[in-house]
Amino acid sequence: MITRLSHATIYVLDQQEALEFYRDKLGFEVRTDKSMDNGFRWLTVGPKTQPDLEIILMAVKESPMFPAEKVKALRTLIQSGSLGGGVLEVDDCHKTYAELKAKGVEFMSPPTERFYGIAALLKDNSGNWFSMSQQKTN
Repeated sequence: MITRLSHATIYVLDQQEALEFYRDKLGFEVRTDKSMDNGFRWLTVGPKTQPDLEIILMAVKESPMFPAEKVKALRTLIQSGSLGGGVLEVDDCHKTYAELKAKGVEFMSPPTERFYGIAALLKDNSGNWFSMSQQKTN
């Protein structure tokens, strides 16, 4: 029986730049940052309030898993803003929007009232987009 999701992958163009974005701008903490003998870097981050989730910041570069044509296609999708990374929950969407915007985070849309609460769309520094959402209170 599956009991939970422990890791999720976000494909990034540059791991070091992604680390600095997720850690320094979004406030995530580094969970694992280890390099293997073959140069592969296992880099995970996560929200400080959710210690049981690790987000893998996976570099898109040629490897046995990614031949050159797949690397090119995936990098194109990422850079075009075609890949969504998920939903980032916040307590106060307007406040967090202002804080992140002041740190240089790019937003595709400002906080907007929705049927489920308030949401804004942001992009990471690779081009992946996220919905930043504040749940509606009853």
